[in-house]
Formats: sequence, C-alpha cells, structure tokens
Amino acid sequence: MDHRCNVLDRRRTRPDLRPLKATTVAVLSLVYSAGMSTPQPTIVIRTTPRVSAIRLVLAIFAGLIALFLGLLVLLLIGIETGPIALLLGLLTATIPVPIYITLVLWVDRYEAEPLWMLATAFGWGALFAPFFAFLFNSISALIISALANAQAGEAFAAVVSAPIVEETGKAFILFIFFLWKKDEFDGVIDGIVYASLSALGFAMTENILYYGRAAGGGADALTITIVIRGFFAPFSHPLFTSLTGIGLGLARQSTNLAVKILAPIAGFMMAVFMHSLWNGSAVFGGGPIFFLLYILVMIPAFIIMLVVIGFSLRREGRVVREHLVIDLERGFLTADEYKELGSILGRMGSSYSAFSRSGVKGWRARRRFNQLASELAFHRNRVARGVYAADADVLSQETAYLHALQGLINELRGR
Repeated sequence: MDHRCNVLDRRRTRPDLRPLKATTVAVLSLVYSAGMSTPQPTIVIRTTPRVSAIRLVLAIFAGLIALFLGLLVLLLIGIETGPIALLLGLLTATIPVPIYITLVLWVDRYEAEPLWMLATAFGWGALFAPFFAFLFNSISALIISALANAQAGEAFAAVVSAPIVEETGKAFILFIFFLWKKDEFDGVIDGIVYASLSALGFAMTENILYYGRAAGGGADALTITIVIRGFFAPFSHPLFTSLTGIGLGLARQSTNLAVKILAPIAGFMMAVFMHSLWNGSAVFGGGPIFFLLYILVMIPAFIIMLVVIGFSLRREGRVVREHLVIDLERGFLTADEYKELGSILGRMGSSYSAFSRSGVKGWRARRRFNQLASELAFHRNRVARGVYAADADVLSQETAYLHALQGLINELRGR
C-alpha cells in the first residue's frame, strides 16, 4: 500500500509534521496525551488473519460465477483448438504464472495488499475479463466482416476493438477498488500491483488460446509462440494496464481536481494506444516491424515503468519515516526499529534477523510488525490529506494500530 504525501521537501534533515492538517494534529494530541500514553482501543486490529463468514460466502458465490465463466471460455477455446491442444495450451500458459506473480508482489514492499483483493484482481483478469473480451471482439469482427470482408474484420478486432475492450475489461476491477476501497488503493504502487495482477490473469487465459492454436501446428509453431509471448512479451499486458493503474494512483495522491479527473483518463487512453500499437505492428507490419517496435517502444516503456516504481517506492519510504517519527520521539519505537521500517533493505534485514533468532514464528511476527507500522503511517497520511469522511473515527483506528503494534513489540523484544 502507498498512502503517500504529494510534496516532500528533500532538504529537510528529518521528517517534519508541520504539513499535517489540523485534524491529524488533534488526533495525535489526543492519542499521546496523558504522558504520551496510548489509550485502550475501542476497535481491534488483529495481528493474525481471521476469515469473515459473510466474506467467505460472498467469495464462494463470486468464485462459482467466475468458475462458470472460466469453464465457458475454456470450452470455447477447446472447440477451436481441440482437447489435446487445449491441454497443452493450458499447461504451457499456467506454468510461468507463479513466477510472474511473485515478481509483481515483490514490488509492494512497504504495505502488502489484502490477499483477497490480490486474488480478486487476478481472478477478474483470468475469468471475467476474457469472457467479455471474447464476446465483444467476436461481435465487432463479425460486424466489420459483414460490412467489408473477413480480413478487415480480423484487423479491426485486433487493432481497434481488442485494445478498447480488453483494457476496459482488465481495468474495470481497478476502478472498483479505486472507488470502494480507498484505504487499500491510494497510490501509484497500488495501481501497478492491481493492474499487473489483473493483466497477468488475462494474459494467462489469452495464452491458453494462442498456445493451443500453435500446438495444432506442431512443436515448432508452439515453441516459437512460447518464445515470443512467454519470453519476449510476458509483461506486455501488465505494462498496458499499469498505465491505467498509474493514472488512478496519481489521482488518489493528488489534491488537484484536474489531476484527479484527467490522470485516470490519460492513463487509460495511453493503455489503449500502446495496446493498439503493439497489435497493429503484428497485424500490419509483420516480423521486422514487430521487433523494431519491441526494441524502440516496448523496452524503453518497460524501463520507464521500472523507474516509476523506483520513485514510488522511495516516496513510500519517506511517508513511513515522516509519519512514524513521532513514535520514535516518544520512545514507542527504538532508533533501530524506526530506521529499519523506513527502508526496503532495513525491512528485509530485520525479517531475516527475526528468522535467525526465532525461526518462522519470529519471522511472521516481524513481517506483521512491519505491515502494521506501515498501515499506521499510511493511515496518518490519509488523515493528513483529508481522505476520510468527516465522521470517520480516525482516533479509534489510530489507537487500535498502536495497541496491536504494542503487542508485537512485546513479543519481538521478548517482554
């Protein structure tokens, strides 16, 4: 998670709480009044996961719908490719997915997103979005084929319809999260992570079709397709959809109304444009143009995406340091704990040290401590930016975080 400030002065020698709004100052003064003690919480933040029965029922219901749509998509692919080719496509498309997912999740270093939201993003991209993309792309191809010819229909579906329909389908879950889960989506890293998982799910299902088709042409055709799609362009879909995610993340971070409105629109339009350019190079240009575009456009775009991720992670680190400095000053956190929480290497090192001393139990406790400390920092950042509604009980949330952190601190320090 990345509940971050928009403007931070790099010339500061240490974090400054002066930019915080009056509501934040009031909350902190209440929490740390009476000798800087922490009041007892009125709500509880659990340090171990707990499954809600209602969420479990809703998840099962959504899962059944997703399973139905997924089986329907596989049935349609199987009708086109045949059962053996379908199984080969399914196998070759799914094997590398855990590696891709691990790389994406590694990006989210400061505050990991809820597992159910990550799974929902991937499931949406793998099951829901391909169904609607297949439906609308097929309809558009049939319409253009009837008006012109079959070749024109296929080209229109690939270059015009697919970029619009597929980017809309993959990004739909991002807008759902953006609008209804403000506390779990309020920055660029969030947008990239959710977008990448949705896109990886979509790419996996799409690859089942492409690999299945290629398998029907023999081992050589399948190998070439796997090399092109699995080696050269495994992150093409995540790259496109992440542009929409970045736009939404910038909108959440900014207090400028124009940015809030225009950034998501610009991000989505860039995603569609890049997708269309990518497909068009294959449809109209053939091999040479395709590889030229890959070298001149896709590789630089991927490098720029890595740079964006790097700057966004640096910003998250500054947010953590700025909004936890008060806990350092009042003695709630030690200097070492504060330093470790404010950097990626520090967090990794502290987790490794906890594992060395106390095994898996200590490692889990330290990771949970890092997570809750980040959530507290980003909670304060959201309060500072006025994200919460006026009637939101931010004091109780703050107190609950501190109480949960105190329990983990006692465990980690051996009290």
